[in-house]
Amino acid sequence: MKLTLLEIVMDILSDMDSDEVNSIFDTTESEQVAQIVKSSYMAMMSNRDWPHQRRAIQLNPYSDPGYPTHMKVQDEIKRLVFINYNCARAGETRLRYMPIHWREPEEFLQLTNQLNSEQDNVDLVTDPTGVQFLIQNDRHPTYFTSFDDVTLIFNSYDKSVDDTLQNSKVQAQAYVMPQWSHEDSFIPDLPVDAFTALQEEAKSRAMVKLKQMEDPKAEGEARRQQRWLARNDWRVKGGIEYPNYGRRGRKAGYRKDPTFRQGW
Repeated sequence: MKLTLLEIVMDILSDMDSDEVNSIFDTTESEQVAQIVKSSYMAMMSNRDWPHQRRAIQLNPYSDPGYPTHMKVQDEIKRLVFINYNCARAGETRLRYMPIHWREPEEFLQLTNQLNSEQDNVDLVTDPTGVQFLIQNDRHPTYFTSFDDVTLIFNSYDKSVDDTLQNSKVQAQAYVMPQWSHEDSFIPDLPVDAFTALQEEAKSRAMVKLKQMEDPKAEGEARRQQRWLARNDWRVKGGIEYPNYGRRGRKAGYRKDPTFRQGW
């Protein structure tokens, strides 16, 4: 069952033998616990690529003819998975989405530096950092790079179609960090079976920080939940199978993670 922030805080306060509250803002301690829940949650989101965090995203183009192949990723993007671009030629109405491949910065420069800056189909683009790039202007992009992990630079664009690369022609997917709302009714963006891990992790931290006490049971349960979640992230794909090399007399094969046993 999914829980609100208030319900999680109330559960932790109860285990800490603290005063009952009706809002996370009722007492200093309840506010502190709510903050600990937030930090525990953000740590969980940062430490793993959760399947439910994988979403279709938009890229932010510079929309400036001076930077025809520059785009930016939003701050909440954790990891970019892939980019496709509609490479339809001038006059075509058919969509032609093609994958745009990643190149390491040094490889990107090695490839683009082979272009002849004196030819009409090559643009000399000066980046806001002052670095110059050679960009082909008569073909759709085929690869891209980034020097700062924020700005994406593509190798080419077709100026007979557009003056700059267009966000509307991008298909992209990435792992996105969720938003946090510090209010009683907020429900953390987690799968149902991950709420116990969040509760136990926050409870363990709260006991140490606020009561100067360790809770071995909460710590052990938090570790067990995290191990189980690490192996069973995917709801749709049915989880990961692990090799079973078998005990003597058993046939080798594959087994499901045994951390939790099904009870139905």
